[in-house]
Amino acid sequence: MPFGKEPGANAAVAPEPPTESAQLVVRIEEELDLLARNVDILEKLSKSPPIGIIRLSEALHLPIHKTRYSLHLLEREGVIQPSADGAVVTDRAKEFWTELNRSLDRMAALVQHLKTRAAEHGDRPAPGRKGY
Repeated sequence: MPFGKEPGANAAVAPEPPTESAQLVVRIEEELDLLARNVDILEKLSKSPPIGIIRLSEALHLPIHKTRYSLHLLEREGVIQPSADGAVVTDRAKEFWTELNRSLDRMAALVQHLKTRAAEHGDRPAPGRKGY
């Protein structure tokens, strides 16, 4: 029986919150989701500029508030700018794509390294515990 659960307790109890280390992974996943959304938006703007927030939101099936936030982040990076007809890509977008590619290569190498280390530890019992 899980710690803190009483026999006969309601089975529809909410799941326990993730551990601190799991929360770290969740935050990283959320940041990667945001990066993917920003890339989707920049790619769409690169193919069909200018485009307004509502049309962009509809085209990418995103809520308007998330689209607005991503546009704000991209504008802050200097890769897009507002115009009377909607957002447009700036000349800095090419630099963004180049740096993104470099960063993703570094992240991929790090992820592979972490996967190798996790696999090594996932197959053995925790210290002080006997195997199942």
